[in-house]
Amino acid sequence: MDTPSSEGSAPRRTLRRKAIRKNYDENAMDEPIETSKKKFKTKQQLEKETETEALIALSVGFPIDELLEDEIRAGVVRELGGKEQNDYIVVRNHIVARWRSNVRVWLLKDRIRESVSSECEHLISAAYEFLLFNGYINFGVSPLFNGYIPEDGSEGSVIVVGAGLAGLAAARQLLSFGFKVVVLEGRSRPGGRVYTQKMGGKGRFAAVELGGSVITGLHANPLGVLARQLAIPLHKVRDHCPLYNSEGEVVDKAVDSNVEFGFNKLLDKVAEVREMMGGAANKVSLGEVLETLRVLYGVAKDSEERKLFDWHLANLEYANAGCLSNLSAAYWDQDDPYEMGGDHCFLAGGNWRLINALAEGLPILYGKRVDAIKYGDRGVEVVSGSQRFQGDMILCTVPLGVLKKRCITFEPELPRRKQAAIDRLGFGLLNKVAMLFPSVFWGDDLDTFGCLNDSSIDRGEFFLFYAYHTVSGGPALVALVAGEAAQRFECTEPSTLLHRVMKKLRSIYGPKGVVVPDPIQTICTRWGSDPFSYGSYSHVRVGSSGVDYDILAESVNNRLFFAGEATTRQHPATMHGAYLSGLREASRIQRVVNVSRGYPRKPVQRYSGVSNDVLEDLFKRPDIASGQLSFVFNPSTDDPKSLGLVRVCFDSFEDDPTNRLQLYSILSWEQAQKLQEVGESSNESKLTYMVNNLGSKLMGGNAVLDTCGALISVIANARKGRSRTRVVARQ
Repeated sequence: MDTPSSEGSAPRRTLRRKAIRKNYDENAMDEPIETSKKKFKTKQQLEKETETEALIALSVGFPIDELLEDEIRAGVVRELGGKEQNDYIVVRNHIVARWRSNVRVWLLKDRIRESVSSECEHLISAAYEFLLFNGYINFGVSPLFNGYIPEDGSEGSVIVVGAGLAGLAAARQLLSFGFKVVVLEGRSRPGGRVYTQKMGGKGRFAAVELGGSVITGLHANPLGVLARQLAIPLHKVRDHCPLYNSEGEVVDKAVDSNVEFGFNKLLDKVAEVREMMGGAANKVSLGEVLETLRVLYGVAKDSEERKLFDWHLANLEYANAGCLSNLSAAYWDQDDPYEMGGDHCFLAGGNWRLINALAEGLPILYGKRVDAIKYGDRGVEVVSGSQRFQGDMILCTVPLGVLKKRCITFEPELPRRKQAAIDRLGFGLLNKVAMLFPSVFWGDDLDTFGCLNDSSIDRGEFFLFYAYHTVSGGPALVALVAGEAAQRFECTEPSTLLHRVMKKLRSIYGPKGVVVPDPIQTICTRWGSDPFSYGSYSHVRVGSSGVDYDILAESVNNRLFFAGEATTRQHPATMHGAYLSGLREASRIQRVVNVSRGYPRKPVQRYSGVSNDVLEDLFKRPDIASGQLSFVFNPSTDDPKSLGLVRVCFDSFEDDPTNRLQLYSILSWEQAQKLQEVGESSNESKLTYMVNNLGSKLMGGNAVLDTCGALISVIANARKGRSRTRVVARQ
């Protein structure tokens, strides 16, 4: 599983898969789009392309040869089954694959028409509109999307409660649909249970994840899409995870393998037992069944094997944020078929980079703890202290723990069906000790290592360590505490916890002659007592089932909507699940508005393209001119990170401009200044610096119009009626 907030689900050690791609390669993901024009392809090439696109669509969640229920309800085809449906699926898959090939660029419908027969025009429109308004394409934080977001907010007003991943995703999507949005957040920061903390001082810093940490499964993961849009490197969590006993010795490989094999076999047996028990299986816990089977099959009989077996139990409790005595034997793994494939990754610099990008430009009011939510036929009202906020609809994204505590008063009360589901589902706990050290004493080659505990009751205490030195900027370790140990952790003094974890680290590395220094700084989490979460992430408790996730996701009277990791049956307890739930609810709100109108939504007028004349006109008056390089920027902002365009001219013939080769790229004002600092070097040197050091990608005229049309339009419009203040001419 994953880690949404305070969570941190690591890949289960027993279920690791080999990755297709060893390392994340940004350049391999976003290919130039100028080759998309229609061209002759053989039958074999078309069949291979269609098959590849079907697999990409499958990874996103579309069946190979069927429609989603949402597609059927949307009426994307006139008749189910038959040729039209088959043709629609091919077109749909093509659009999905086309956008996924370059997620930094807003995919226009005209671009699809270039590669799909005009006979399928109605299918292009049906598939494109469905994918766009259901969050399958053109979502995220690419700076090139700004020109496609409407400014009028004519669709209605929505209040979003909570600025976690779900709330941020929904708010951005709703704004792109033309809604007026305000986000109310009780904390002083965005992100919710995704919380990156900067540790250290005096020139030594590290970014450490106190909440959601691992992007679990990169294939088709929307968080991977965001990372690509922001060009943030991802570090694959390496498979090597040595286990140490209490004496600091590495557990014997043969014993480790045998116990792990037995543990997995018992999980298989659990599946067989629950099939035999039928509905009665939901009345017993996973822990009870596992222990009965362990004794029955004689697994982990001696004390050393039992410690190792307990480690696997602790890892299972970590993956589910719950004690095994609470997990449903029948449905604890109901989301397994939907797990994202691919590598499990850390985000370089911390997950705050995604959070900040999602929050940028959103109307978020911090310090607004919600006391009451009122909803009725005339609209909604949110009470926060002495303030009241009114709108047409409300999206509640608070954690399940807050709903369980009934911290928010709903008027009228929530339907009994929904409240019962809230009470049935489990909301567990994972805590951490984050430590910044003077050096990486554990070795550069480890991302994780585990430690056995002597007693079963303590099996989850510091059982697993994450090493963040590869991505955090400093020698940082995070010790995880799961299960019953996480609950005791909440009421234990930090000094006592630090003493215990340091004792464990020194018992491992001391016998090897490695001196374990005192940490520079430590942080102990308390997610269970956090008034804005009251826990870490959800699980299926005894008596509950996956259906309860669906019930939590149900809207009330088409006024009150819900999102968050505990509202997604397929991806609970994950960061990407929270994000996807926000996109889902934005689409649901849009559909409600369409139905209330009694006619299909009129598409918001978005940018549809600029001509080459507009581009040429911009570069007649560049903001910076330096040899063969010229730059244009938006004059309405002084943000050094604001994006602009650079043009590189080759083989300039003044008497015949048509012979001039011109290539373009995107640069920020800050990067342009760095390029000028290269000095009076040759144009070739500057071009090399731009490509190698700044990571710029050059493109031709057609490509820049397609890729950067919105940016060109924004700059051109900003220049109208304004005098340029940033003009630098250099020879």
